[in-house]
Amino acid sequence: MDSAEDNFKIHDYANESADSDDKDSECVDSEKINFTATEEDKESTSDRDEEDVTDHNEEAAVVQMLKEKEDREKEAEDPDYGEIYSILNTDEVIQKESQNEGRNFRVLQNKLNSQDPEVRKHLEILKKLKQSIWPSLSKASFVSLLKDFVESEFFVIDGDSLLLTFLNEEVQHLTLFYLIECFLHDFTQKGAKYIIVFFKDAEQMYFQNPQFLFLRTALVEHLKHNTNITIHTEFSNCFSQEWEIFLKKSYPYFIIISDIGLTSLQTNYLTIFIAHSLSKKINVVQAFGQECDTLRVYGYHLQSMWKHRIFFQKYGKDLQSACEAIVRYQELSLYLYEHLKLSLKSIQNEVYQTVLLLKKLWPEGSDIRRVICVLTCAVGLKLYSDALESAHASLGAKPEQSESERSKPLSPEEATDLCRMQCLTMVFLLHMPLSQRAQIRIMKSCWTEQVLPLIKMQQLCAHFVLKQLSDINDWKLDLTYLPDLNDDSLLRNLAYYYEIEYSEGLEFQKELGKEMDKEYQFLWDTVTKLTVNYDFGDAFPVRNTSQVFIDHQQTSFRVCDEKIPDIGLIPLKSDLAEEYAGDVLKDLPVLESNDPAVTSLAKYKEFDELRHWHSGRPLSEEYERVRSNADAKSKDADERKQIQKLQTFYRLYGSTLEGSTSKFIVHQNDVPCSNTAVKKAKQIHKSKAEIIAEENNRRLKAKEEKKEEEQWKTLQITTEKEIKANLTVGINKMEKFLKTVKSKSVKFSVEMSALSACVEAWKKHCRKQGNKPKDLSSAVQLMRRIHILLEKYQDLLEKSHLQKLSQYLQLLGFENLACSLTGQMREGRDDQNRSNYDVEVGPARFQLQYMDYYLLREERNDPDPRVQHFIPDTWQRELLDAVDNNESAVIVAPTSSGKTYASYYCMEKVLKMSDEGVVVYVAPTKALVNQVVGSVYSRFTKKLPDGLVVCGVFTRDYRHDVMNSQILVTVPQCLEILMLSPRCQSWTKRIQYIIFDEIHCLGGEIGAEVWEHLLVTIRCPFLALSATISNPDHLTEWLQSVKRYWQCADNTIKGSSTNSEKNFARKCKGTSTVKEQKKSYRVRLVLYEERYNDLEKYVCSVNGSDFGIEHFHPCAALTVNHIENYGIPSDLSLSPRESIQLYDTMVKVWQKWPRAQEMDPEEFVSFKNNIVIKKMDVRKYEQELKKELSNWIAVGQRQKVNEVLENLKPQPVDCSEYEKWKRFARFVDKLHEMDKLPAIFFIFGLDSVENAAWNVFRNLLEKQDNERDPKMEKEKEDIKNKLRKLNKTLMKFEPTDIKKVKPSKVENMVMLLTMKKQLQERLKKLTVIHSMCTYADPKAVDEDTLRKIFYRLRFQRRGYVHQTLARRGIGYHHGAMAMKERQTVEMLFRLGYIKVVTATSTLALGINMPCRSVVFAEDSVFLDALNYRQMSGRAGRRGQDMIGNVFFYDIPLPKVERLIKSNVPQLKGQFPLTISLILRLMLLAAKADDKMDARAKALSVLKHSLMSFKKERYAGILKIYFMFSLQFLIKEGYLDQEGNPIGFAGLVTHLHYHEPSNFVLVSFLTKGLFHKLCQPIKEGSTDFSEEVLEKLVLILANLFGRRHLPACSKAFQHTFYQSKVFLEDLPEDFAEAVNEYNTKVEENFAHFLLTTAKLADMEEEYRLPLSKTDFTSEKWHGSELASYLMDNNKRISAVSPFACLSGMVDDDLFHGENINNAVLRSLGINVTNCPLLYLKKYDNQGRDMPLNAYALDFFKHGSLIALATDNWLNEGDAYYLLKDFVLLIQSIRTSLSELCDDPNDNVLLAFQKLGEVYQSKLNAV
Repeated sequence: MDSAEDNFKIHDYANESADSDDKDSECVDSEKINFTATEEDKESTSDRDEEDVTDHNEEAAVVQMLKEKEDREKEAEDPDYGEIYSILNTDEVIQKESQNEGRNFRVLQNKLNSQDPEVRKHLEILKKLKQSIWPSLSKASFVSLLKDFVESEFFVIDGDSLLLTFLNEEVQHLTLFYLIECFLHDFTQKGAKYIIVFFKDAEQMYFQNPQFLFLRTALVEHLKHNTNITIHTEFSNCFSQEWEIFLKKSYPYFIIISDIGLTSLQTNYLTIFIAHSLSKKINVVQAFGQECDTLRVYGYHLQSMWKHRIFFQKYGKDLQSACEAIVRYQELSLYLYEHLKLSLKSIQNEVYQTVLLLKKLWPEGSDIRRVICVLTCAVGLKLYSDALESAHASLGAKPEQSESERSKPLSPEEATDLCRMQCLTMVFLLHMPLSQRAQIRIMKSCWTEQVLPLIKMQQLCAHFVLKQLSDINDWKLDLTYLPDLNDDSLLRNLAYYYEIEYSEGLEFQKELGKEMDKEYQFLWDTVTKLTVNYDFGDAFPVRNTSQVFIDHQQTSFRVCDEKIPDIGLIPLKSDLAEEYAGDVLKDLPVLESNDPAVTSLAKYKEFDELRHWHSGRPLSEEYERVRSNADAKSKDADERKQIQKLQTFYRLYGSTLEGSTSKFIVHQNDVPCSNTAVKKAKQIHKSKAEIIAEENNRRLKAKEEKKEEEQWKTLQITTEKEIKANLTVGINKMEKFLKTVKSKSVKFSVEMSALSACVEAWKKHCRKQGNKPKDLSSAVQLMRRIHILLEKYQDLLEKSHLQKLSQYLQLLGFENLACSLTGQMREGRDDQNRSNYDVEVGPARFQLQYMDYYLLREERNDPDPRVQHFIPDTWQRELLDAVDNNESAVIVAPTSSGKTYASYYCMEKVLKMSDEGVVVYVAPTKALVNQVVGSVYSRFTKKLPDGLVVCGVFTRDYRHDVMNSQILVTVPQCLEILMLSPRCQSWTKRIQYIIFDEIHCLGGEIGAEVWEHLLVTIRCPFLALSATISNPDHLTEWLQSVKRYWQCADNTIKGSSTNSEKNFARKCKGTSTVKEQKKSYRVRLVLYEERYNDLEKYVCSVNGSDFGIEHFHPCAALTVNHIENYGIPSDLSLSPRESIQLYDTMVKVWQKWPRAQEMDPEEFVSFKNNIVIKKMDVRKYEQELKKELSNWIAVGQRQKVNEVLENLKPQPVDCSEYEKWKRFARFVDKLHEMDKLPAIFFIFGLDSVENAAWNVFRNLLEKQDNERDPKMEKEKEDIKNKLRKLNKTLMKFEPTDIKKVKPSKVENMVMLLTMKKQLQERLKKLTVIHSMCTYADPKAVDEDTLRKIFYRLRFQRRGYVHQTLARRGIGYHHGAMAMKERQTVEMLFRLGYIKVVTATSTLALGINMPCRSVVFAEDSVFLDALNYRQMSGRAGRRGQDMIGNVFFYDIPLPKVERLIKSNVPQLKGQFPLTISLILRLMLLAAKADDKMDARAKALSVLKHSLMSFKKERYAGILKIYFMFSLQFLIKEGYLDQEGNPIGFAGLVTHLHYHEPSNFVLVSFLTKGLFHKLCQPIKEGSTDFSEEVLEKLVLILANLFGRRHLPACSKAFQHTFYQSKVFLEDLPEDFAEAVNEYNTKVEENFAHFLLTTAKLADMEEEYRLPLSKTDFTSEKWHGSELASYLMDNNKRISAVSPFACLSGMVDDDLFHGENINNAVLRSLGINVTNCPLLYLKKYDNQGRDMPLNAYALDFFKHGSLIALATDNWLNEGDAYYLLKDFVLLIQSIRTSLSELCDDPNDNVLLAFQKLGEVYQSKLNAV
């Protein structure tokens, strides 16, 4: 980068001046959990009398806190960045920049006069803008940009920002285009959809740099003509009306914009563009600092916020005015050598004329390269000659300037020489293949000052030529090779050759070759024909003058004589390595045993891992007894008490999830065998006892039936009356009663009575309405009863019943249905009466349009003995069958469809089979772990032997009963530790089943490879659950291939005659009692796409004083192009009502639609004469309609399809952000009025989540204030005062023996207590919250349960806040809350007490919080297809809601459309290997007791990568990566030559999540740097100075707390209040150790790349990645001159040929910063696969990206608020980052204590002390 910086400066602000759900708090632990008053709590209990007073005080405190919060936010809205200083004005900057420009080439543009009042105003507003935007840019989050939107979401790339990202004078044109195409291809490959925008006005800012102007023009034309990317060049600037319309219509996901430009003007322009985008609710991603891996692209993402819109509202017009001033066009003039003047207009005219002339010369057209070459040379020579002649004429009358004052211009002959060489260069480009050009010698040189102006003028000419050609349509030009219009390096090589080497003698005068000679002659002849009025000589000789073009003093050639060291492998004897990579190993060279590299290998003591990660406790050898909650005898009383409290809480938490009592599990051995086949064989003859038992059961059943009949008789009359009086209330009461009834005959009676009541209600309504329109709700309920009776009670229906039903169908006007029911028409029917009660709608339309969600689902009637509480569907039975057969299954079914039931059935089965078998439940987050544990406690109870428990938990920071539980609930990372631990083998063999919940995390951003490792290492069957996988077939196929491997491995292990199993059994000390199950290696795929409840979508907007809530038809999200390209998404389902709506619209649009009659609901084959239309019938109708819509496109009716879709679209009204949030509480009220609560409101900013909840809370308080009676308020205050006095009086009575107290005193006490009770009761009545002022449902939870739940919040930082909100039925939920606070909200919401919850995406992943409605209240980068499906899936509670509602509250319509039509992500593999993982596998293979099992697991991980599945080339790459990782581990002393772990292997594997920092930490230890640093205060002391501890934190923060800030964060010098913000560099000796480590890694990785080069697809390497432009040439016949210019010693076997053009060679791969730009692209490898730890990180332009010093800053000041204000972190995020940091210190301490023999070692003591100090600081927060 140094050379780049010397030649090319990008202007930036610095030149102007001198944050998952997995961040949960600890899992519900052994903290003292109490629900009832204990002896210790007596003091607090004595105050419980005044609970209501306390509640009132808490509410007052919350209101006060809210006021203070608002005041702080108001101050923050208009921050004073007075500390940001030294911003130069624009004139000063331009002056500085112009000094850097040569005086010999100047383009004069409009100058800004800083004295001009308008200009001063512009400068002032730009200063304000920078001060406003800088904190936001600095706070940008480094996130995955693509998320999971697949083909539907799209974003915008600013074309100029794209160009700026890669601009560099050292990079050749073709290399630049290659890098840009690589960047875009990365996006395209990952499924992204984007467009690129080049604003017209931005062109003005390049005229000072014509080489970049020409590149920009060429790039625009290339992307337009040679790629499929949509390029927009029609917008003038970001303020143009067309751009505003485009943004509103398309609403991009984000816009990628650079924060710096070539000049200060361009920087200002881009800053305005950023501000404008943010003001339009469009998020911005910074162009610089992006990174990518196999699956994702990461970048700094800036969320559009309210403050950005406020700023733009205030200064928008001023910014527009400033923007216009920046890009204002005026006549530009060009000065060469200070006195040769050209107007750009004259250049354009000359280009126009010359192009016309060339068209006549080449009427057939030509290659763009030839055209550009001859036109640029011809125009340039003509203009230059004319300018010289004009200058000589004018100088005749003026005194000539001295030579020292200005450079001498080139003569016309010298300029002609330059043009000849340019033509010759073009000949090389036309004929020489890229493989040969890549071999041309590397020459570092530059043009002389005299030549440079002419070259720049020609580049300007080339720009205008391209612009002119882009407007010509009647000339055939081949634009394929637009990226290769120039090669400055080759031109300089030719210039040097003709200047120096050609003149040295005949042996250096090389021939061009016949073809090239002919081509060159042709090009030059064309130039002379285009300059017919000038004499520029012949083609040969190439040089006629001796003018020096190349600055010889700055010219040097890169010598490649040094030989790269041989890639010799250190000899390795490892069966694992041989079996996995033997085929690769045999082709690689191996070093001799006496080679210095082998003899110098470090020797370390072997490290046996006896302690578990993140645990300070020693573990038993067999991992069988970690911490047993069951073994009560070993606990003290206090610990037993805590365990009991914990289990009590789990049961309470579980009861909110399950709502059923715990099931008692009996060991299967204790009960008769349940195998049905055996039972049938045995029970041919029933015993007498069995006959008696059956008779008793019959009697009991008859008795219960009689009791239910009597109950119904007592309720029948009142229920019927209620149905007639109030249909909804009556029906609800009847259905509630039905749920309690078991007898089918009683249910039938109830339904018949309800039917009669509904008929009467319908008649009454019709009579009342007369000729007015009827409300069909009574008719709907009537028809619903008919449906239920015909479907569920068909066996009980007699002829009289059928006649009655037929009569009612006739009453509704459904004559044909009545006929089909009885087979004949009823006679004597009064037509007049019938018409009065007719619904006046056809029966099919009535059922679809009005019954809608009441239509019956396809449900089986045959019970399954395996399921007690419901009748499972067919797909659920298939799951149960899979579990019964010990098969694996991938289950893809919608949220809340019942797929989790199979998990609990699986658990029950294992619990019954034995006391030793284990089920492992893997959840992606700790929040989900808690939920599953609660469900397990709620469902299962089992009497187990001492020391064993039913359920255990294992998360990163909390665990219990890991090895002694039958159901272990854990997260993937923790299970991976157990699976790959050599000491856990006995436990892993006990695993009977593993359940993977939310398996789509296999494609996630973080930890995806861990899921992969688990799926390939488990030997037992598994269940993999998800609601959102788009390629389940591919996943299942991969998993089946893994199971086939295990089938072979198991057979091999069984057939082995080694003693390994005997040794293993002996070490396990006893035999397992787990029953041997019949093994199955089948993997089933169970797909179920039908949601039980339909989801109806609504778009909502603020419309004046009310809200516009419009139904959103799912088809409205589609476009004709989307249907053509992708089809209609399979999961875009319609409700029955929406199907009718689609049909009606299609008929309306195409009145002559041929299938209109056939598709009419009354005529449709599945509906005609069908009394009971079911959901599945409607689904068939829906599919036919969708198919028909696609057919319309096929038959050429695109316009009509477009019309249909447009007709379905809603028309929401735009509103301001201010209005949206101001009216948010009213919107919640509106939903309450519409009976759409409970609802979850998804908002993606933590502050917004809390503010929205407060907003709703304040609204309720205001309501209460309006309702308040002043007299009541006065009475309340009086009562409170009286109670205080009473309490003081009562406190005077000392608690003594009652017998010794005087009777009068006792009477006085009794009287006071009575008075107190009366006052409290009165206060309670006065303080009760009116139902209008709360959403809470007090009936949902009893006071005792509520008190228990709130009691858990007593020690939480914001516990009182959550309690206050909860009492109003409000809660909020996000990842930065304490676990107990979140659990409180979850429990109360599930119980129905809380009705309104605002939340971030923490509720998206599996948390069980079903609701009636889901509201998306804010747009965000995190609102993608996957999250949308997960979140919206919460709506519609099965058994409670007939339909789910999804509301989009002021979300832009284009975004809503994309969310609804987008597909969920496909699961793709990550690069699966890291060096740490390979070390862990080697440790497993070497240390395991059962060697064969361990080796099989290690091989499975290595062989079964999802990334390499069916991709042999990737498999080869992984093998070579594996071999070189082993070499690195051997060289660094982590493995010996037999593959056994040695030295610090254990410490590295403990910290494997932190690669490469774990290796660097060990290098510090081995060099003794920590021992040198960790010196106690005095000899023999165990205390360390603050300075030592600070340095330790600094080192650890540099290694493990690596959060990079954007480069622009250092743009201004700003004084922070408490934090330093930017992390200091490592101490010098530590930094040297890191650099030494990096050098070794770079060498090792370079050898890896050089070896894998042979696996590259070289055909692909010679093509540009996106446009596929091919640079191989079959016509190349060689050239003597070309061969002379090539360097045969140049090594380029592993470097992209495009990168070679800019001087890259194999040697450059030994420097990590070059790898991404140089590596062979088809290998699919980048620098992220290399474990480098760079102390400094730079963006594309060499700007430093500092590390956030949060860890060190907190250690110094201990303030979370300071981290939030100074370090740009959210308070909650900061807390969890610090918690992770503490866990890291503890982990290092644990590992060191194992390694170190001396417990008083200074390093060990220092880490221990640091852990204590840091923990205490964190606890104090």
